[in-house]
Amino acid sequence: MQDSQIAQYIPILILLAAAIGFAAGVLMISVLIGFKSKHTKAKDTAYECGKDPIGEGASRFSVKFYLVAMLFILFDIEVVFMYPWAVVYRDMLAEHATRNLIFGSMLSFIGILFVGYLYALKKKAFDWKS
Repeated sequence: MQDSQIAQYIPILILLAAAIGFAAGVLMISVLIGFKSKHTKAKDTAYECGKDPIGEGASRFSVKFYLVAMLFILFDIEVVFMYPWAVVYRDMLAEHATRNLIFGSMLSFIGILFVGYLYALKKKAFDWKS
């Protein structure tokens, strides 16, 4: 007997409902029976490692840092898309008659990323010093 596709998702929906119900239940119970304390200025002050919270919380990073991080993510995701394509490339060649389309689609993908890389080089996005 073959199950329908929607019937195969019923265990996942039950698990999702149980997870949401558990999280909501734990939060409700903690609110209902939790200890109510008085809020004072000393209790509401941030505490970290026994030091008084004086000054700025975190130092600021340069915009270049975030730009290089985003470029790293961009070119890292390129590999994420290329790896599955490379794994099944031989099977795709045997099954499909459009061999040039399969290879051309990956070449166009790499070409677009290469243009982006050249643009980042032109804008000196990889230069940490400036």
